[in-house]
Order: sequence, then C-alpha cells, then structure tokens
Amino acid sequence: TGSMSSECLGNLLRITLSAEYFEDKYLTFSAVDRFGTAWEIDEAMSSQCGYTITYNYWGNAEFRASALSCHSQAEKNAFTVTIQIKASHTPDMKNAATHLKTATCHHGPWSSRELVCEKNYMEVSVRKEVPQIVPDFIQDELEDWALAFPEAKAGDSSIWQIVFHQPEKKKALLVSDAWHAGYGLNTTESRILLRIPYSAAQIQLVKAQGITFSVVRSSTFYKQRWMILMVDTAVACPIDGVDYANKTITWTVPKYVQPLSTGATGFKDVLIEAGVDLHKLSAEEMVSRKYLLSNDLDSITIKIPIGAEGGYYKTSVSSGQHGTKYYISLFLEHQWEDTKWGLTKHTIIKEIETPFEHVELTMTNNTNLSTRLMNVTLGVFLPDVELVSLTFEGTTVTVLEAIQHGYQTRENRYANGSQTYTIQVPFDAESIKKEYTRDDFRTYTLNVTLDFIIHPTRETFTIPVTTVSAIKDAVLPNARGFCDEKNLCLTIAHGNVHQKWLLFISNQHLTPEAAQKHGYSLSDNGTHLAICAPFLSPHVDYEDIHSSGIMASLHLTLKDGITLAKRRDFSISCRFSPSQLMQCLPNGTVVITAVKLVGIADVDISQLTLRDRQCKPTLVTEKTATFKFNVNTCGTSRKFNSTTMTYENDVLYFRPGSDMPVYQLKCICWYAIKQTVDVQYESKKNPAPSIKPGFGSLALSLKLFKDKAFSNPYKESEYPVVKYLGEALYFEVELLQSEDVRLELNLKGCWATNSQSSASHPQWSIFRNGCENSEDSYRTIFHEVNFSPRVKFPQHLKRFEVTLFNFIQSTTLLQE
Repeated sequence: TGSMSSECLGNLLRITLSAEYFEDKYLTFSAVDRFGTAWEIDEAMSSQCGYTITYNYWGNAEFRASALSCHSQAEKNAFTVTIQIKASHTPDMKNAATHLKTATCHHGPWSSRELVCEKNYMEVSVRKEVPQIVPDFIQDELEDWALAFPEAKAGDSSIWQIVFHQPEKKKALLVSDAWHAGYGLNTTESRILLRIPYSAAQIQLVKAQGITFSVVRSSTFYKQRWMILMVDTAVACPIDGVDYANKTITWTVPKYVQPLSTGATGFKDVLIEAGVDLHKLSAEEMVSRKYLLSNDLDSITIKIPIGAEGGYYKTSVSSGQHGTKYYISLFLEHQWEDTKWGLTKHTIIKEIETPFEHVELTMTNNTNLSTRLMNVTLGVFLPDVELVSLTFEGTTVTVLEAIQHGYQTRENRYANGSQTYTIQVPFDAESIKKEYTRDDFRTYTLNVTLDFIIHPTRETFTIPVTTVSAIKDAVLPNARGFCDEKNLCLTIAHGNVHQKWLLFISNQHLTPEAAQKHGYSLSDNGTHLAICAPFLSPHVDYEDIHSSGIMASLHLTLKDGITLAKRRDFSISCRFSPSQLMQCLPNGTVVITAVKLVGIADVDISQLTLRDRQCKPTLVTEKTATFKFNVNTCGTSRKFNSTTMTYENDVLYFRPGSDMPVYQLKCICWYAIKQTVDVQYESKKNPAPSIKPGFGSLALSLKLFKDKAFSNPYKESEYPVVKYLGEALYFEVELLQSEDVRLELNLKGCWATNSQSSASHPQWSIFRNGCENSEDSYRTIFHEVNFSPRVKFPQHLKRFEVTLFNFIQSTTLLQE
C-alpha cells in the first residue's frame, strides 16, 4: 500500500512506514512465521532474531530484517519476510488497525564467513561444509576452536552446543540455554548462525589500534558418535572510533581484529565499499559529496564534512538551550581473503550523532505603529520543531486558545525546509504591559514565552520573547477645579495612562479612610476622580489676605506607586469671603480663626495674639489659631454712627524683640442700632446642669527628657539615668491615640516613693490637685506647652520640672 514500502539492501530487508499515515499512532510489530503465526517483536526479541526498528528524520518508522532472521523463509539466494503492523490511537491498542506486509529479497552468494554489526545486535554466519583433509596441513597456532575440543568431546551426542571463550574460563551452553540467555542460534542447509545482543553477558571489550570493539569469542559444535563438527563463531564490532574536529566527522575502523584474524595469514583486500543509509556510493558520488574513503595498511577511514549531503540536522536541547545535532547513518562493507576462511565479508552499520551545538535564534521586531499591532518573528527553526503553546502572565494556553487573548501565530516555511514563527498581538491586549515613561510617550511591553516540541522525540524547549515599543499616545490625567462658598474642588480625568499612581495631598497619601477622617468628599467613577475639601481644612494653603477676601489653594499630586516619584501636580486657588474666618454672635461674642500664610513660614501660629497681647488663641492647629472673646475685651475698639455700632480688633504676630507685626488680620463686627428682633420664648424649668461620671481607658505616656527644651527624651537603652541631688528632672505626660481637640489633659496628683510600688511608704507629694506642694522647699515647676511640629494638640500634654531629692529619716538616708 502507499503507507508502506519495502527495499532490499543486500542481506537486509527494509520496510518503511509513512509518517503521513502512521503519525501520532501507537505501533506494534509482529513477525509471521511459515505457519501464519504472528510473534510480537519486543526489544529482546528484535536483537535475538535479527530485527531492528528505528525512526528516521522525517518521522517514518523503519523495520529492518536480516536474511537469516528467525522467521524469514530462506530459499536459494533469496529470503521472504512477512510482518504484521498494528496501529492505534491509544496505548492500550484498542480498535487497532492491522496491516500485513510481505517482501522477498534476492541476494548474492554467501561468503565463507559473514559478519554484520547492526544497531542492536552482532551477527556471524559461517558455511558448515565439511572440508577435505589437506595432506601437508600443520597447525602452528593454537586456535579457539581447538581449545574447545575437550568440551566438545565431553558433550552429549546429536546436540548443538556453544562454547564461549573468556580470559578466565570457558563456558559451554546448550542451544536451548543460550536461547534463553538472549542469544540467537540457527542453522540452514549450508550455514550456522550466531546472533548476540550488545548487552550479552559474554561480551568482552577489546582495543585494536586504540578503537574499542565489542567482541564475543565462541565455538559452535555438533557431536555424533563418530565425529565432531566444530565451527569458529567469533564476532567483533567497533563501538567507537568516531572523532569530530574541524567541522569534520572521521570514522576509523581497524581492518583485522583479534579474534577474527586468529590463525589466518595471507590477508588480501577484495572489496571496500561505503555508503549512507544502507545505499552504497560510487567513487563519483563520494567526491561530489566531499566524502573521503581511504584504505591504509591496517585501517579504513571515512571522512565526512559535518552538514554534508546524506546526513541531516536535527533540533536538540541541552540544559534548556536550543541547538542542533548532525546525524548520518553510515555503513562500511569490507571483504577480504585469508588462508583460514577464504572470503570474509564484514558489514558495519554506524549511526553517527555529532555533539550538541548551540544555535542562536534571531528575533525580528516588525511592529507596525500605525496599525497598533506588535509583530515579532522568531527563527530560524528546523522542520522538526512545532510551536504548541504560549505562556503570558503566568497562564499557558494552546496556539488556538491564544487567539481568544489576541495572539495570532503564523508559521513561515521556506524552500530549504526551515521555518520561522510570527507572533502578532494588538497593543491594547490585556497581557501587554503599558507604562507611561516621559512626555506624551507610553511603552508597550510584550512578555511571552513560546513553548516548542521536537518531533518525533517530543522533547520540549521554551524561548522567552520580550519586545518594547514606545508610542506618543499618552493622555495624561488632567484636572479642572471650582469653588463654592465653603469648599475647594478638583475633578481629575484619568486619561489612558493606567499606572498605579497614588493620590497625595500635602505629602500624605489620600486614601478613602484619610478623606473621611478630614471630612473630604472623595469619589471615583472609573474615568474621573473628584475631591472637595472644606475651606478650613488642614491641607488647604492660605496665600494672602486682602479686604477682597482670602486666597486659598488646594494642591494634589499623583505619585508613582512604586518609586513615589512625582508624576502630575494639580491645584485650585479661590478667594473666599473674610466672613469665613469670623463669627459675630448676637451676645457680643466674637470667634475669629486666623490662618497661617504660606509666605510667612517662620510664624509660630500659637504665638498669635489680639491687640491685648494677653489674649491668646483658645485652639491651635498646624495652620489655624482660634480666638474667642467678648467685644468689650482684648483691646477691641468701638465706633458708632446713626445705624450701626462697629467693633474692631486685630490678630497680630510679633517677632521676638520687635514691636512691628509681621502678621495682621483685621476683624470687624457690625451691629445694627435700634434693631427689633422677634424672639419666641417659652419658659421651662430645666434641671440644673450636671456632669455624669463615666468609665473608660485612656492611653498615657510618661517620658523623662534631658533638658527643659523637651525635645530629646531618654531612650530605653540609656536607663538607669544618673543624676545628682539638686539637679532638675524634666517630665512630660501625654494623652495618646486621640485627636479630639475638645479633650484637655489635667494632672491631679503626683508623688514619689522609695520603691517601685506606688502604694509603699514613705511618700512625698510632688504636686496635689494640680498645684505645687507648698511644703516642698524645691517646688515643682510647670512648663507651658505650645504647638510645634511634634506637638499637634498642646492641650493633650503636661510638662513639669522636679528637683532631685532623697528620703531621709532624722539624719539617716533611707535609700540611695
């Protein structure tokens, strides 16, 4: 059939199974004997019976059979082989299709001795005729068959036996025992055959001219009552002798090897032929292929350039690296005559594989910016390579599945059989990494790993592909702002730069939690982010104050989520009415909130005063100071006219030693004269106000500082602290974990003991009910706490100074 073909190659038959038909199928081979029985061929049987199964470069399965194979039917100068092939899509061979192939080959006359070195076995066949007695024959050298004569005499009659000669001893086996040991023995009408697998126990490794041979020295005999027929069945096959240098394969085979030449003289070469893939080559063909066959006195040498016609390159992988090996199947036939055997034919089949050679692949970037399509071509590959899957973002998909992710793959084949693969993917595919770099540019990065398989060995390897393209297509986030009576607002359009940028306000990451804490409105609908901050917010900057109003600004920054480098700045500035800073209550109380201006950075907001410098702020934050006073106090002036009464005061800041204010905020309240106000009043007897005690936990800290600046506390590693009598100790008590400006910390009492127990005696009060101990000769000094970068809420801290003392009783020191 078209799926199978046969070819006669001397004493070998080759049947080839087409890869086109049998590809991706599981195969079994069976030899059919003359009775029609099929014997399945496994690895052991193939080397014992003279069968070889291989796969060539194109994926075709090859079956080779020796003319003297176990199940061949021999005729004069011809042999017939029938094989059965089963092919299935599953390894259990269910629903297998069965194919029969019969082929007959004719061959030339047999030589007296024929030696075959196949891929998986060694074979020797010898003519078994009984020679005539030569009158002047004299044996002048002891031969292996003569050494086997004692075993032959002692053996049973009418049974074939074999004697193996080894350096230490000789071992005789019946044919049945040798068969069970894996040897193949057979006889025809004219020949005796011995076939030996390379794994046989009786094999010896012998060196000849530095070349290693696999050797079996044996004698086969048949005994009858009146005679013994003994045959020398020694065989030797080279297992190395191949050298690779200067891009050339050199195969050297010594001519006459012990024990093939034992007892023989008068060697004469009759024929030396070589070929490729079991086909003999003429001298002209060798020259055209740049092969060199040389016949020296003791050896035969074949030289072949690596990559020459007749061989082929195959993809290979070593340590994950892509490369190639060059393969060529050589054979050598050497015929010689000698005085012992007459004509000997030695056929050697040698499959040569060169060492791994790394092959660098070329990646060509043909990205088309106008069509926004990334296009990468990778190669060049040999025809035995197939792209099977792609891996990106940790996910592996087949070539077909990759289409759903935007990846199109194309195989490009060339006239010489090589191929490349092209990968196309749109810039907007989800797996393409997009990153804003500079100006209006974005970089698009393709990171994909291509997974390949090599046929027919099914080896795998991967090639990572990375390509970067820069396009001027970035639409950066932009903002528009507006203000209402009480808020500053910014709306930021995201653009197409989908970076992990973080929103910062005054160097603080503005999370939804932080926005909620400060009373900001923060929302994001996927395309726009909107934020509104009240006019009196801790992150609003105040630039100037005029009669027309207060200029306030809100600044936002987008930072890189990894490096925190600034990417975009946005701001909105608006002028607000001064009434936002002042409340004139009907009862004559005035509440003024003074703001810190960015242009006067060195102003200590806690040191602001009214005209009466004794009037200090009642509440201080980082940027504001709040005053609450009556119009009749703090130096407030008053003016009258026919309709209104006007009260004026100023919030001032003086630098130390100067009477010229560097900060002045004028505050004016107008009250209408003779204004009638209707007030609805209902008298109720309300209960007297009272304070209900409550219970809870407050976190406090007590620290000891090194000086009255209260800036450098003692660290834990510096304790115990050494001080002398009369020196000052500086203590600070702080209310922790609270930002409630309505809370104020008050200390009721503090006392000292001469032990770690606060209830031990004696005791000495440092202060009582928040006041100094009047009985103390060194009274406790309380220090004022002002707003500073470290102190956000001065009302949450108390500081006091204590002079070091000891406890004494009469004149005796109680404890150091």
